[in-house]
Amino acid sequence: MRKLLNTLYVSTQGTYLHREGETVLVEKDKQKLLQLPIHTIGGIVCFGNVSCSPFLLGLCAERNIAISFLTEYGRFLAEVRGPVSGNVLLRRQQYRLADDPSASKAIAANVIRGKLANGRVVINRVIRDHGNKVDNAALQNAVKSIERTLLAIPEAQDVNEVRGFEGIAAAEYFNVFNHLILNQKQDFIFTERNRRPPLDEVNALLSYVYTLLAHDVRSALETVGLDPQVGFLHRDRSGRPGLALDIMEEFRPVLADRLVLSLINRGQVNRKNFTKAASGAVTMDEVARKTVLVEYQNRKQDEVYHPYIEETVKIGLLFFVQANLLARHIRGDIDGYPPFFWR
Repeated sequence: MRKLLNTLYVSTQGTYLHREGETVLVEKDKQKLLQLPIHTIGGIVCFGNVSCSPFLLGLCAERNIAISFLTEYGRFLAEVRGPVSGNVLLRRQQYRLADDPSASKAIAANVIRGKLANGRVVINRVIRDHGNKVDNAALQNAVKSIERTLLAIPEAQDVNEVRGFEGIAAAEYFNVFNHLILNQKQDFIFTERNRRPPLDEVNALLSYVYTLLAHDVRSALETVGLDPQVGFLHRDRSGRPGLALDIMEEFRPVLADRLVLSLINRGQVNRKNFTKAASGAVTMDEVARKTVLVEYQNRKQDEVYHPYIEETVKIGLLFFVQANLLARHIRGDIDGYPPFFWR
């Protein structure tokens, strides 16, 4: 089993990362902020005005540690990684399956089954734990609608129909998402999912956490030798990691959405952490971003039971488990791709 290494998130503006022996040194204005051994780091994510020395880039390339560069507010810009060492035969077979409508539909359908089932779990847990605080009827109706869609997915004729079913279920899920916000309801109001840019505080949080999730899933796919650009549900588009977006679908509800809800409901973020630009775009301040990063890392240390491999694993390792299961399916070792179902 792969050791769960930490992702180093650097969001302090004006910082400089460089190599010192076998360590990564983080400095600002020539003052040391942090120093970590390279063997304890699984990836580095730089937000905004953060620079890296060529020698650190070379060390990370040698150790297969990706360095990602994002805007201060979380929009992906670029990634620096060493030579791809994945199995070329695995990738060739991945491309064949991506060009096969039937194979693509089967993988896409399983991915969406996982996403919908996990979204149902999120709603059901709120009904179970906070039934006296929420509109039970609205939440139960959403669960029933999602369940009907789950039953219909096996009848999909192609990937487009799978996307259609996913759209129906996503609409039902997000129609009741505001009911899942239990505290600070006057300050955090969700009406619909929007992005590029997010137009309210909840969407700003969701987009930010989705960016973190996409980075981790992408790294896991590359680690097992798959091409994160070539997906089955998300088709080819220049610059878009289609396969990473595919696999992260099943983690959106139970990892990203639940994290955002916890941050709001526990009061770990508040309205003062957000600003709205003249364009309507809502952004988080540095305090909120750091809070999200810390809680995201903490959540990845929690353990859950994986029903397919019948083992308890840390949440941060689930991305690698699913990447390996997809690789096994593409090689023909298992009949289908088994999505992760949260319990």
